[in-house]
Amino acid sequence: MVSVLAVGVAVAGEGPAAATTEAAAARRVELDRLARELVNAGAPGVIVRVDDGAGQPVEIAEQARWARRDHLLRAGDEFREGSNTKTVMATLVLQLVAEGRLALSDPVEKWLPGQVPGGRAITVRMLLNHTSGLFDFTEDPVVWPAAVGADRRTWTSEQLLAVGVRHDPLFAPGAGWAYSNTNYAAVGVLLERVTGVRLAELVRDRIARPLHLRHTYYATDGTWRGRHAHGYEPDAAHMPPGVPAEFQEFAGPRHDGHVDVSGIDPSWGGPAGAVVSTGADWSRFYAALMSGELLPAAALTQMLTTVPMLPGQPDGPGYGLGIQTGATACGTIWGHDGGLPGYLSFNATDRTGRHTATMLVATESWAEFRTDPNIDAASHALQTAAICAMLDAPGTGEGTGGR
Repeated sequence: MVSVLAVGVAVAGEGPAAATTEAAAARRVELDRLARELVNAGAPGVIVRVDDGAGQPVEIAEQARWARRDHLLRAGDEFREGSNTKTVMATLVLQLVAEGRLALSDPVEKWLPGQVPGGRAITVRMLLNHTSGLFDFTEDPVVWPAAVGADRRTWTSEQLLAVGVRHDPLFAPGAGWAYSNTNYAAVGVLLERVTGVRLAELVRDRIARPLHLRHTYYATDGTWRGRHAHGYEPDAAHMPPGVPAEFQEFAGPRHDGHVDVSGIDPSWGGPAGAVVSTGADWSRFYAALMSGELLPAAALTQMLTTVPMLPGQPDGPGYGLGIQTGATACGTIWGHDGGLPGYLSFNATDRTGRHTATMLVATESWAEFRTDPNIDAASHALQTAAICAMLDAPGTGEGTGGR
């Protein structure tokens, strides 16, 4: 919880600006404390960036002592965004919709003939908001060796899509909601099919360059372009109980009971998870997205039109087109989270895009398999504080969930 300290006695010359400054300082202290607690709970590293739209953003980097031998973590380091990639992919699709090059109502079969069973009944919108019913390719064991770095092949969007659609669908198109990375594998193939341009170039030319995002790119292999956060997972001897055998042996340098997984090729995530960015770059992206700089008003309205994520809770968390929303005690937020080995990230904004928050935890398996309640509790506390600080509101927020 964020502690907003009120000024009990007015001092001559002080006013709202001074009170705001004190409140901001108190939030900085609280975020610092919670980031240290998360590291003390077992996280190798933590980055937090919060911009409440009223002053200098708060930027924090905390790191376990043992991890400093590899890299001194900074708040501006690049990191793998995981499923936050979906917001970028959806933005690219909606740009093409605005240009009249495709429609959200187009059947997938129109653009990917013969590649998606039942594609005549699945629309582009269903891919973007996870109502297609397609099986999630990350649930197929063929992909797991790539996730842990044992399989070093470079995956294409077409290959990932083929893995997902070889399974029976979860439900009829439009009949339910289920998060599936296969939807965005299909989106990646569709984007390249419509434009004739590779995804990395689309992200560069339509998102990164226009917004001057110097540290945002679509990774096509395991290399990095700039200074980056190192991500870690426990080695097999220190892996908590409950982690499946297939996810206990990660590839990478080992020391202090951990494996540095920074070099694992993220192409197995593809258009569902391969973007790299920073907290500052993502804040600029959200500002441009929500203000209409990237999309015209009609397209942005479509992006923010949501479907319920939880059965029986129509007023609960909602998923739009590559972005989700939910109510917290501190206000309504929009955003996404993402996880790849070594990198669990969360990005949030308000409807204006003027208030943003980013959080990175430099390890991910604890969240994937719910194996470390200490990191879980500390991570939730920090995320809560970041949301409330972003919205400049006292209270205890609740995250929206997601993947």
